[in-house]
Amino acid sequence: MKGLTDPVTDVDQACEQMILDGIRREFPAHAILAEESGSTAGSEWLWVVDPLDGTVNFTHGYPLFCTCIALCRDGRPELSVIYEPNHDELFVAQRGSGATCNGDRIHVSQTTRVIESLLDTGFAYSREQGELAINIPIFNTMLMRARAVRRDGVAGVDLAYVAKGRYDGFWEFYLRPWDLAAGVLLVEEAGGRVTNLHGGLFDLFGPEVLATNGLIHQEIIEIVRVAATTSKTP
Repeated sequence: MKGLTDPVTDVDQACEQMILDGIRREFPAHAILAEESGSTAGSEWLWVVDPLDGTVNFTHGYPLFCTCIALCRDGRPELSVIYEPNHDELFVAQRGSGATCNGDRIHVSQTTRVIESLLDTGFAYSREQGELAINIPIFNTMLMRARAVRRDGVAGVDLAYVAKGRYDGFWEFYLRPWDLAAGVLLVEEAGGRVTNLHGGLFDLFGPEVLATNGLIHQEIIEIVRVAATTSKTP
């Protein structure tokens, strides 16, 4: 256990070791940031690896989890891969070259209103510092404003599903770079938009993310603003 509700398995560690061995063999000078083994210094090129995103799902036999790998240059994702084995879906994106799922081009949805949207979010594991509670007023407001809201517990898949048009938008707080790097590039290359929850520049190492098809982006920002200002939650 990495925390009260945050497990790690031998599968996480074995998969990560296999991925890192391959990266070090092919790109020995590159830096690596991996969930289970931390970071290594290197160059302007950084591999960001989550060997098993959705570990809680995996440990409970809930069939939705994935592996996320991204190659960043100066903190900006340039190449990404997300593989979801339960549905045998391989998502790939390269900056400037679009995004694919199992080799077929994908694009974000064309939904124009939040009331017609299927949205997705998640909640932080770090309950001790109130991080779990921060999203609750926004989540409650979105339940009333959107067609439906899901919580899958696997940010890599959530972002891939925005890129594929299955979800119209996704937001979350307190994710880590390995949760986001691969999926963010997928959304952008599939025609979507990624910012922070106020519409500002997305920071891979920042505390929040909003990824949408672009068409409902501003409406969600306004909903978040109203929810945050009317809530007394810290």
